[in-house]
Amino acid sequence: MMTSDEDLAKAAAGGDADAFATLLARHYDRMFRLAFRLTGRAEAAEDLTQDICAALPAKIAGFRAQAKFTTWLYRVVVNAAEDARRRQASRDRAATGWGDVEQMRRAEAAEATEAMNWLQQAMNSLPDELRETLALTLEDDMTHAQAANVLDVSEGTVSWRLSEVRKRLRAMKQEELANE
Repeated sequence: MMTSDEDLAKAAAGGDADAFATLLARHYDRMFRLAFRLTGRAEAAEDLTQDICAALPAKIAGFRAQAKFTTWLYRVVVNAAEDARRRQASRDRAATGWGDVEQMRRAEAAEATEAMNWLQQAMNSLPDELRETLALTLEDDMTHAQAANVLDVSEGTVSWRLSEVRKRLRAMKQEELANE
């Protein structure tokens, strides 16, 4: 019988390295996929996932099994992505006015973003709370209730956000078709 994530997390919090390794093996790809959806770039998702893995041994002691381990882990990833966005915004503000080199770097970053597939571009244009909600419910098949638990909002808020996402994506697609 397979040991539950919750039991592994408790063992890992107690210093069991094998339990921690098993949790990482089970969930690394999920953490990366969510990080990718939240950041929009593979390199940023790799960095974020590695940072989370490095911090996880200390964080796992805070897991209290009040929710499923995966719900707790998704919240860790969402929080880390929010922290990374705040740090990047601070760096961007600090870089303002650095002249042509910074302008060229930003232009290259914009071109790279434009090269991504349509859905990723559309997700990047959404406000953070809509993108986070969509990222949680898109590929990992989280229910509205599970996503609400991760995001610390009501299930109705998740449903509204997804309705808003669908409305905005339809509008983006219509605008794109009108401009062709």
